[in-house]
This record gives sequence, C-alpha cells and structure tokens, in this order.
Amino acid sequence: MADGTKAVVDTSAADAAANEAALAAAIDELGSGKAAPADAADAPSADAPSADAPEADDETDDEAAAEAAAEAEESPAADDADTPAEPRPEASVSEETSEITAPLSVQEIAAELAAGSAPKKPAPAPEPAAAKRRPTDPQPTVDPRDTATLPRTLPAPMRHSGDMIGHRYRLEECISQTETFSSWRAVDEKLRRAVGVHLMASGHQRARKVLAAAKSAALLGDPRFVQVLDAVQEGELVYVVREWLPRASDLAKLLVNGPMEPHEAYQMVRQVADAVAAAHRRGQAHLRLTPRCVLRTDSGQYRINGIAVDAALRGLPAEDSDEDAQRTDTRAIGALLFTALTHRWPYPEDRYDLQGLPKGLQNAAPDQVRAGVHKGLSELAARALFDHPPHHAEPITTPEELVRAIARLPKIRQPEPELPAFQAPPRHNTHALPTAPNPTRVADTTVSPLPPSSRPTASRRTKRRLRRVVKATAWTIALGAIGVASWQFVGSLRNTPGQTVATPQPSVSTTAPSAQPTAHTPVPIQPKAALSYHPKGDPESAWALPKAIDGDPNTAWPTFGYNDQFAPGGYKDGTGLLIDLGSSQSVSSVTVQFVATTTADIRIPNSPTTDANVQKAPLGDFTVVAQKQSGTTVTYTLDKPADTRFLMIWLTALPKDADGQYRSGIAEVKVSG
Repeated sequence: MADGTKAVVDTSAADAAANEAALAAAIDELGSGKAAPADAADAPSADAPSADAPEADDETDDEAAAEAAAEAEESPAADDADTPAEPRPEASVSEETSEITAPLSVQEIAAELAAGSAPKKPAPAPEPAAAKRRPTDPQPTVDPRDTATLPRTLPAPMRHSGDMIGHRYRLEECISQTETFSSWRAVDEKLRRAVGVHLMASGHQRARKVLAAAKSAALLGDPRFVQVLDAVQEGELVYVVREWLPRASDLAKLLVNGPMEPHEAYQMVRQVADAVAAAHRRGQAHLRLTPRCVLRTDSGQYRINGIAVDAALRGLPAEDSDEDAQRTDTRAIGALLFTALTHRWPYPEDRYDLQGLPKGLQNAAPDQVRAGVHKGLSELAARALFDHPPHHAEPITTPEELVRAIARLPKIRQPEPELPAFQAPPRHNTHALPTAPNPTRVADTTVSPLPPSSRPTASRRTKRRLRRVVKATAWTIALGAIGVASWQFVGSLRNTPGQTVATPQPSVSTTAPSAQPTAHTPVPIQPKAALSYHPKGDPESAWALPKAIDGDPNTAWPTFGYNDQFAPGGYKDGTGLLIDLGSSQSVSSVTVQFVATTTADIRIPNSPTTDANVQKAPLGDFTVVAQKQSGTTVTYTLDKPADTRFLMIWLTALPKDADGQYRSGIAEVKVSG
C-alpha cells in the first residue's frame, strides 16, 4: 500500500506539471483565438475612410461597428466548451479581462482539446486605440498647416434660444447647425437691431482662421458686402456677428419659380462682379460664392454675404496664390450666371434646390442647355465658368476681366411692363329679358318695380360725370384765355403810353410779341464726371460714382449706412455728391432722382477751383443756390442762373432702410442751363 501510495503521489506530481503546461498552452491558444478576431473587427481595411472622409462614409462605418458589437454580445460565453469563442470588439476585451485571464480546470482543458479546435496563430499585440471613434467633421479640414496641438474637429457649442452671447447678443432662432459651428438669428440688445451670429468652439483647429477672416472682412467697408460687426473669442466660444437683412432674398430662393429675365440676370452679374473685383483689389477673396451668399434687397440692390468667413468656417483652404483665388471667385460668378439663365446647377450633383447637369452637358453653354437664353450672357457665363469654353472662346480668369467683358456687352433693356387688359363695365341687355311672364315665378304684388326711366344705371352716372368734367374744363380754358388776353393788353398799354384804348385790335396783336419777354427754354447740360465730397474722410462709394450720371435710373450711387441721422454737431452734418460740368456753364435748374425719399439742397463753390481742391474744401466755401427739398424725384430751380463748373448735391436727411440704418442714393442727375 505504501508503494501504491507513492506511485499515486508520483503520478499526481507528474500530472500536475503536465496540467500546468497544458493550462498555459490552452490559455495562450484561447487568448489568441479571442484577440485575433477582435483586432480584425476593429482594424480598418485598406479602403476604410479616414477621419476626414465625408459624413455618409462615416455613418456606414458606424453602422458596421454597431453590428459587430451586437454579434459579440449575442455570442456564447468564453467558458462554453462546445462552441469556439466569437470575435469581440476591443473595448469588450479591455472591460472583461477577468473572464479571459481566469485559470481553467483540467476538465475544461480536456474539453477544449477534445473539441478538436485547430490551433490558431497568435494575434499581434493590439495597437493602443480609443474604444470609440471620434465624431468626424462633415466639412473636412484639409489644410495641414494648422498647428497639431489643436483638435482637428470639435463639436459646435450647444446653445439655446434666449441665451446671451457676450452679454449683448440674445439668440433668437437657429438657422443652421453642423458638427463644427451653428448660425443664429439674434438681437443686439444694445442697439436693438437684428444680427446674425456664427458660433464655434474656441479650441477648434479652424477658430483662429475664422477670427482672422472675420476681422479682415470687417475692414473691407464696402456696402455691397454684408458687414461683419464683431468677431470675438470669449472663453471656450468664438462668435462672429454680421448684419441681418430681414427682407432680402437669396439667389436660390429667387430661382424657385424659374430662370431670371435677361435684364435681371445682367443686373445681378454686373453688381456681383463689380463688388468681387473691388474686394480683390483690396486683397480680399470670397472663395465660397454660392447662390445662398448673393442677396437681393427690396431696392433691387445685390449684396454678398460671407466674404472669407464662409470659407474659413467650412475649412476650405486658402488659395496658394492670388491668381488661384481670382480664378475661384470668377468661376463661382460664372456658375451664378449660368444658374440664373438656365435654372440648372452647372455641375452633376443637385444643389440649392436646383437640378444638376447630365454628363453629356458638362461643358455646354447656357444657350445649349435652355432655349431662348440671351446670346451675350450665355457666352459670358461659359467664358467665366469653363477653363476651355465652347467655340474656342477665350476664358475669363479674373473678376476684373469679367467686369470689362460685362461693360462691352450691348445694353440690355428692361422689359416693358404688361398693361392689364381693359375690362368694359357690364352693360344691362334689356333686349335679352323675357317678353312673356315666367310661369314658374310668383309675382310679388307688395313691391312694385321702378319704371326703367327712373332706375339709375352705371352708364348714365358715367355720362353725367363726363358732362360735368367737360363743362368745368371748358370754363377753365375760357377763363385762362381771358386772363392771358387781359395781361397782354395791359402790357402793351404800359409799353406804348401814347396809344389810346381805341387802338384797333390788330395793332395789339402785332405789338404784343415784341412787348412780351422771350420765355427761357432749358438747355440740357451733360455732366462730365461725378465726384465724392469728403473733406474729412475717405470717398463715399467711389466705385459707384459714374452710376449717378450714366443715364440709367436702374443704377445708383449709394451712400454709406449710418446708425444715426445727420444733424449739426452729430457724427456728420451730411454727405455730398459733386457734379463736374467740365467747364463753367450757366445753370438754371437741377433734377435729382433719389432711390428713396431724401432731403437735400444744391450748392456751388464761392470761387473757381479744381476737382482736387473742391473735394476737400470746407463746407463754408460753398453757397446755397437752391433751398432744401424732400422727395424721390426733385427739381431744384436756382434763385437765379449761376455760372459754375461744379454743383454739389448736399444730402441732409436720409431714410431708414430695412436694416435699421440711414441710407439713400442718387440714381440720376440732370442739369439744365
């Protein structure tokens, strides 16, 4: 029994050693079997999108990861001896380490070996990675020049209606929301006006570029662009404040019902090209000019929103050279004109509620896409949009070239408004009345109808009114003729003292023309130039000065927008537009057409001067020759004809526009001598 006991002890020691070795091998094998599928499930394939991929690809990856996690949760437990372990996500491996590293019994090892599971290659050590994928940016940041210390994407700060920003701006309505930034309609509590606000996290990689773009746009000072009012970094928040145009409509909304008329499309592209060319001359580029950025106000003026800021918010890289930036903006203007003429987006995808073009029309001019398109505008859009325009035309690569090309176009007239069709008043056809009594009607004996002669009809009332008007007109003409004849007769008597009253009538008629002074016939004087009067500052809207004398009432020289009305001792007493007649002329009247009801007077220099001196001369060096008048079209008659080369229209009161600013403009000036 002692030998047997010893034999048993020796066998147990050997078995224990063997079991420990088998246990270690089984643990390694089982660990390899669990880790390898998990790595395979989490590791991205060669075709998997990166963090900068579009949002649709990210959603697909997220769905695949969710499905893998669901399969891992439904798989049997690790201690099931009859079923091999299912792959699990790497997060599950890290959270449930105790189940993997727990020692197995000899029976479990034997069951694993009896199951006949093929040995698996040990999986490589898992790379340290986050358990969850970071949210990706729907507008990828592709500029590698940003510092790597800032996060490449960061969610937009969560704000709600009624929140205050900077202790001044109260959020009213969220207009748009992306993963990176949000745009709001807000109220400036200090100035009591509506504003637009963009919000972004200050720790975002784009925050610095957004602030720099907003500050440079604020310095532009061109009223054709929506003004940037504020750009601030405050704690974890970056916000950009801009003008809000409540009654303006963007180009995409204007095209909902169809393409534009040629004259309207011409006005749009001309104003937009002028504004963008002026911005490039000052070193600014838009880089994201879309139909949502072009706004038309109630007065018909086009204004451009988001210069430089929109591109920075969406992470679009700045162009490496000025030539590339100019080509980008020129191509965008060409796309706007193409869209306005054809009601189609000139690229394959559908954008801005517009249908894209099929592949066969990718390089076609607008008149090949839609019938009846204006030939000159179609060629202009193709040259600005395409690098290789149809018919071997020369491409337009800069906004300045586009402005010159628009100026060479024949003038496109505004279509005449259609008059409503004349509708004659209804006539009572007595001949169509039945001559025999209607047997189905019961006669009402209580009320007897009036005789036809006593019933007033519309035609009789009209005839009576017409007779009264004719009589009044005849009496007025007769009285006027009598008055004129009496005035001529009295004048002839004063000029011929020796003549008696009994002078024959023919002598009165022959002497009357010689006694009556010759009536003055106004002679139009064509202005040579329009100048900005700016004794204390920069020229006001110098880019639009020729529009005040170009003969087109649809174009205008606009003033700046002011927060306060002109007043003596205020921010400004007024603003002026100088008209240069080229040489000294005898002026008797000036007719001014304003864009809105405006108050102004007419002044001339006290002494002859040059155009350079007159623009900087103090207001006291001018004399008022026509007093203040208000209206939209005002004719100023000088107290007496004046010989002068320069006329100044001095604006002293401006109307308030939809934005809450005091702003006006001069559409046309006509001078008579």
